[in-house]
Amino acid sequence: MTGTMEPLDLIVLDDGAQSVAVRLLSPTPQYDYYDAEIVIRSDFVNATVRTGFNADDLDDWAALLEAVEESDAEGDETDDVFTANWPIEGRTAYLTFIAEDPYVVEVHDAPSTQISVRVPIDLKAEWLAGARERLVTVRRVLGV
Repeated sequence: MTGTMEPLDLIVLDDGAQSVAVRLLSPTPQYDYYDAEIVIRSDFVNATVRTGFNADDLDDWAALLEAVEESDAEGDETDDVFTANWPIEGRTAYLTFIAEDPYVVEVHDAPSTQISVRVPIDLKAEWLAGARERLVTVRRVLGV
């Protein structure tokens, strides 16, 4: 496989009005990290920021999806709101996923500009199934 390809969506959080996506840009890791970008689209802001993730981060995304499903299943039984960062905060731009109603995704361009954008997204129930399918596809393309 060559190092160039069409961008491949790993994460797509989209309600038709606004969205946050993470796109794999290359199947070839650089220093164990895959080159990617976070893309925000809304009537208020349209932005793209470079990021990177490794194979362990794919496992973390799978675990985050499981935790969101469990949190959604608990419903109003708890006052705690599920929140998680992906990829791990501190080394590159990352998402903070907040399982509120509607869901909220914060995009943090840390450590470079330190700008953050908060995007509420009214995700439909079937978004988790689509997220898992994209994860399987990306893992297959990367061979991990």
